[in-house]
Amino acid sequence: MKTAPVALLPGVCVLLLSAPTVSAVSLSVSPNLQQVFSGSSPVSLSCDDGWTVRRTRGNQTDECGAAADFTRLDESLCVQDFKTTFTAIYWCETSSGQKSDDVTISVSEKGVILEIPALPVTKGSNLTLRCRLSTGETVAAYFFYSGRLLGPRNKEHTISNVQQSNEGFYWCATDLSGSSAHSYLRVRANRLPVSVEMTQCIEENYEAVVDLTAECALFEDSEYSE
Repeated sequence: MKTAPVALLPGVCVLLLSAPTVSAVSLSVSPNLQQVFSGSSPVSLSCDDGWTVRRTRGNQTDECGAAADFTRLDESLCVQDFKTTFTAIYWCETSSGQKSDDVTISVSEKGVILEIPALPVTKGSNLTLRCRLSTGETVAAYFFYSGRLLGPRNKEHTISNVQQSNEGFYWCATDLSGSSAHSYLRVRANRLPVSVEMTQCIEENYEAVVDLTAECALFEDSEYSE
C-alpha cells in the first residue's frame, strides 16, 4: 500500500484566529513620558480589563493601590504621584502571572528633563525630542544618541521615519542647566490588522495549497490504476 504524500504549508493561517497573546496586551501611560520632575502632575496608568498595574521600585514590587503614592481608581486604572525622586518599572499582570511589556518612568531632580515617550514608538512614525525646564519652558539644547551628538543646538530634534536602528539611549544637555538623565527609546513593528494578515497569509499559501491538492489527486489516480 502506498503512503499518501505529505506537505507542510509555509504559514499556518488559523493561528491568527487564536486568543490574544500576552504581547498583545499593553500598558497605557498618560502623559506618555519617561522623565518627569519631582512634584509634577501625577501620571495615569491603565491596563485591559482583567489585568492589574504593578510596579517595581527599588527592591520592592507593589500592586496598584498598595502604596500611598500608587493609588487605584478602578480595577485597571492607577495613578502614580511624583512627590519624591525615584525610578520605577511598570507593567500589566493577571492573577495567573501573565505579564505585558513594561515601561520605565524616572522622577528627576536635574535641571532639565528630556521629553521622550515611555511607551515604544511605532516603526515608521515621526518622533520629536525636546529638553524642558521644571518651569515648563522648552530650551535650546544639544541632543545625544548613544554618546553621539545629533546636531547643532536646537529647541527640538525630530527623528523622521523611526526605524529599529533608532533604538538606544538619548539625552539632552543645555549650557546653563546641565544634562538630563539618559532614557532608552524602544521601537516596535507596525502590526497589520488581523484581517489584513489573514488575507496575506492566504495569498502566500494559495499556490502551496494548489500544489498539494494536485499531488494528492495524482496519488489517488495512480493508486486506483493499479
